[in-house]
Amino acid sequence: MLEVVVGALVRDGRVLLAHRRPDKRAYPNVWDLPGGVMEAGESELDALTRELDEELGVRIVRDSASHLCRLSAGPSEEPALLSAWLVRDWDGTPVNVAPEEHVDIGWFTVAELPPPGHPLLREAMLDAMRSHRD
Repeated sequence: MLEVVVGALVRDGRVLLAHRRPDKRAYPNVWDLPGGVMEAGESELDALTRELDEELGVRIVRDSASHLCRLSAGPSEEPALLSAWLVRDWDGTPVNVAPEEHVDIGWFTVAELPPPGHPLLREAMLDAMRSHRD
């Protein structure tokens, strides 16, 4: 089973989402939390740190990250274990440095939040946004 880690960068009551490319196999053409597949031997936090650097050009402050939820995602014939993390602090300004993964990135308030790729992730994101306003 694939293990995937994603991060909710939250600041000022807004969360950063990435718009997945329409040619992606899993959850194409949707706004979702950035992240990716864990590599062999990586902890979730190590993978999250690597993925957010590769996709957004930011270095998370690891002490600011806390676990949001873990759930099964993807098609039943090829499920993935998805682990979502709240990230309250990072170094650098997020930019889309992985255009092969995402067509855009954007900040969203609770009222603007589009449906995530996995519907069970929505409540975790909303809770994180409401409880961690700067």
